[in-house]
Amino acid sequence: MNNDVTTPSSPASASPVPASPAPSTPASASPVPARRRIGRFEVSPLGLGAMPSSLGRDPLPPREQGIATIHAALDAGITLIDTADIYAPAWDQMGHNEKIVAEGLRTYSGSTDGVVVATKGGITRSEGEQWGRDGSAAYLRSAVEKSLAALGVDAIDLYYWHRPDRTLRYAESIEALAALKADGLIHEIGISNANVEEIDVAIEVLGEGGLAAVQNQFSPRYHHTSREELEHCSELGVAFVPWSPLGGIGRGDAVARRFPAIARAAEAHGASPQQIVLAWELALSDRVIPIPGASRPESITDSARAMTLELGADEVRALSAEIFGEDPQD
Repeated sequence: MNNDVTTPSSPASASPVPASPAPSTPASASPVPARRRIGRFEVSPLGLGAMPSSLGRDPLPPREQGIATIHAALDAGITLIDTADIYAPAWDQMGHNEKIVAEGLRTYSGSTDGVVVATKGGITRSEGEQWGRDGSAAYLRSAVEKSLAALGVDAIDLYYWHRPDRTLRYAESIEALAALKADGLIHEIGISNANVEEIDVAIEVLGEGGLAAVQNQFSPRYHHTSREELEHCSELGVAFVPWSPLGGIGRGDAVARRFPAIARAAEAHGASPQQIVLAWELALSDRVIPIPGASRPESITDSARAMTLELGADEVRALSAEIFGEDPQD
């Protein structure tokens, strides 16, 4: 999902780890949050979705609040921050959110060693708020160069192709990303809003270990297609990064009313419903790294507590049965 490369806290210097298989320890095995693998990097089990500081709110929160939210995420032990070039208040302010992320990291009083920043490109915005998609090699290279400038880095830790461009062969855009990686402009490649077939195409083009992450919508409210994609990534050893992992639920009592099992678990653990949802998602696979969006420090601080919330096996089964509409005995 970076700051000025001249500072020692630049995420461009996030320490890679050997490309060995990630451990298969369940998320609930220890109160200490085990780091999770995303390509060559190891990150916290949760990331911060920075989008709400630049898009989707009217009015937008003050810039200082967005920066404070990034600082709160880092204080809580979160080491993955997700952004995108289109996260901006208007078409002529592309890179707005990337610049907030860069400033948040640059002004943080603690260490940002090991912080990984992911950004995305491939969705276009033009005058009159005309939105489109462009997965051509020329556009993706131009988008990467602009994101490098916005983030203030020499190379992007993780770069996602944001949405498929149906005017092109899927493999063509993946090949363009591979070229950008070969040129040293990006460290790891991800794809977003991709189905199982597209995941397989990406792996076929990039080779084993070449696809670091798939970022798709997944939550208690939205899983009719993405559950299969989550399971496929888990089998392949690819990180699955749920966006909108809380389903845009807003107040926690809404999700608790809809899913009584969430309410019961929240009461049992003295936790917020949001924490239960995130802990459940983490328990589905050690390849899952949710990125709850937040524009307030209090929100991401609350969400981060899910990293050390242990759900019992029976609780996970009960939650899955209710959310997926299955027999808990299956």
